[in-house]
Amino acid sequence: MKAIVAVCNDFGIGKDGAQTIVIPEDRRRFKTLTCGGVLIAGRKTFEALQGPLPGRSHIVLTRNHNYAPQGATVAHYVADVLEAIEHVSPDKVFVIGGGDIYRLFLPLCDCAYVTKIDAAPPSDTFFPDLDNMSDWSVESRESKLWYTDKGITIRYSFDLYKNNATIAK
Repeated sequence: MKAIVAVCNDFGIGKDGAQTIVIPEDRRRFKTLTCGGVLIAGRKTFEALQGPLPGRSHIVLTRNHNYAPQGATVAHYVADVLEAIEHVSPDKVFVIGGGDIYRLFLPLCDCAYVTKIDAAPPSDTFFPDLDNMSDWSVESRESKLWYTDKGITIRYSFDLYKNNATIAK
């Protein structure tokens, strides 16, 4: 299982239910990495997608027992999610958020694809700070620049973190 996320300097991932900064190349990378896979999301994250993403299966973890979105499997407990992905290759399972979902599943992930954006907009939702977690280390980093249509340059990188605790098992 893998996590995939875009974070700002403070590991903020969103505000008021939306990403704070959207980088087109990050969106393309997300699509490339997750196509053909299974996405695990919380209800709010799934609803922010405005429907299932093509070419992927969706599992929505929610406490709401009346929730029944089209195009997704609903789970109410982590164990339900794990049962649903039991026969899926771990390389094809991606945790996509939100904050609570990342915290629940991160210990089970063998790696995290993190787009690190060099900016600090206000956020109300956060990803765990992998830089300060002893079991996680940066495996690779690819630095990038995004020239916005407003003439602003934003630095970001595609970082691959490895969970050394899952490797040791």
